[in-house]
Amino acid sequence: MALLVTLLTVVLVLNIIFAITVVFFERRNPTAAVAWLMVLFFLPPIGFLFYLIFGQNYTRQKMFVIKEEEDRQYLQETLLGQYRELSERTYRFTTPEAEEFRETIFLFLRNSRAHLTGRNQVDIYTRGEEKFDALFAAISGARQHIHIEYYIINNDDLGRRLIRALAEKAREGVEVRLLFDAVGTRNWGRSRRAFSELTHAGGEVGAFFPSFYRVNYRNHRKIAIIDGAVGFIGGFNIGDEYLGKGPLGPWRDTALRIAGRGVHLLQLRFFLDWHYVTGEYPGPAPRPHYFPDPGTPGSTPIQIVSGGPDTRWNPIKEGYIKLINSARESVYIQTPYFVPDDSVADALRIAALSGVDVRVMIPCKPDHPFVYWASLSFISDLLDAGVRAYTYDNGFLHAKTIVVDGKAGSVGSANWDVRSFRLNFEANAFFYDAGVGGELARAFEEDLRVSTEITLEGYRSRPRWIRMKESISRLFSPLG
Repeated sequence: MALLVTLLTVVLVLNIIFAITVVFFERRNPTAAVAWLMVLFFLPPIGFLFYLIFGQNYTRQKMFVIKEEEDRQYLQETLLGQYRELSERTYRFTTPEAEEFRETIFLFLRNSRAHLTGRNQVDIYTRGEEKFDALFAAISGARQHIHIEYYIINNDDLGRRLIRALAEKAREGVEVRLLFDAVGTRNWGRSRRAFSELTHAGGEVGAFFPSFYRVNYRNHRKIAIIDGAVGFIGGFNIGDEYLGKGPLGPWRDTALRIAGRGVHLLQLRFFLDWHYVTGEYPGPAPRPHYFPDPGTPGSTPIQIVSGGPDTRWNPIKEGYIKLINSARESVYIQTPYFVPDDSVADALRIAALSGVDVRVMIPCKPDHPFVYWASLSFISDLLDAGVRAYTYDNGFLHAKTIVVDGKAGSVGSANWDVRSFRLNFEANAFFYDAGVGGELARAFEEDLRVSTEITLEGYRSRPRWIRMKESISRLFSPLG
């Protein structure tokens, strides 16, 4: 009995310490702070464990403020001449769409040093077979270097195929660097021996933030760069499920293949993350073959925008809001998780009330039930304002996209939730091109054929047990 009393006293003291930390030191959003205080005081036996695993935020500055400063200095010192600071007075945009969305472009330049690159060629993939065929074709044709960075690399047929392909190129003398997240790639991430075929062939492997008990601050990016000439970015990870062979069935996602100067900024993104993991840049200074002259393969202006715990603001979220506020006709959004904060929800509501055709599409089935029920709850708040919402019924929807007026938008790794906005490292490509925007808008409209609209009447008639699940999930959604 005395031992039990001692344990309970220790737990109570820990909860009080963590509560003080949440309130006075971490400067959290007030809603998130209240949610964590509820966890700590109403679940005292396990509240402090939840906080250690999911919530502890005080050490973030110690972990990432140095990374932010090092990244800033490296970008200032090594950005190529063609990416000089833009001037609102003197810069001339190469397309009407870029001119129309110039305020969004300058927003990214200022809040995340995301320079605009023109004359890119963009190919869009919505099915895994297409995307991975293109990726493996690019890897097969590599002559100098291959840089791969994915949140998840599964130990399955597709994952092992990737390792074999990379090892083969390494044996040919191609520089190969592979970066994965230590928690996302949990079935391989615990042992370097899992990648021994690649390392024995001369390739290099790095694990991002190997703190396995921490689910926050994960590298959620999905990018690949081949010879500095071809790049990939989007929502697909590496695994059989992204080919529709997993328990969720057919997989609907979106990724871009980029050829042009936009690839140079993907390359810089990889350099910064590689340095964080290994302490080294692939340099020591950028070698010319990492940034070849791409010529003029296309006409699409692109910015590569990164966000995460190492950024002062929330560039990707702010870009989403700016695009929504710039819309005059339509806003199409696809996301597997829709847990917006007030600023994003208000932007969508105001756009819909202003007469903009705002549509949000989420999956019909959850891979994370808690987030799924929270998503339905947040969507319901927007229906009254005229936002139209849909569940995608032909498998699992994993795309993270926005298209505004069919002219501008974004494809990348960032979901529409607080985790992507605040806690994970993300990367998105923002484009300003009616050709690319029109193709993505048509893909969205095609998906409507296999989707079910969430009507206000149908939502109000849902069973009580569903309302209860939504309420509980929404209550704890600020915990991120």
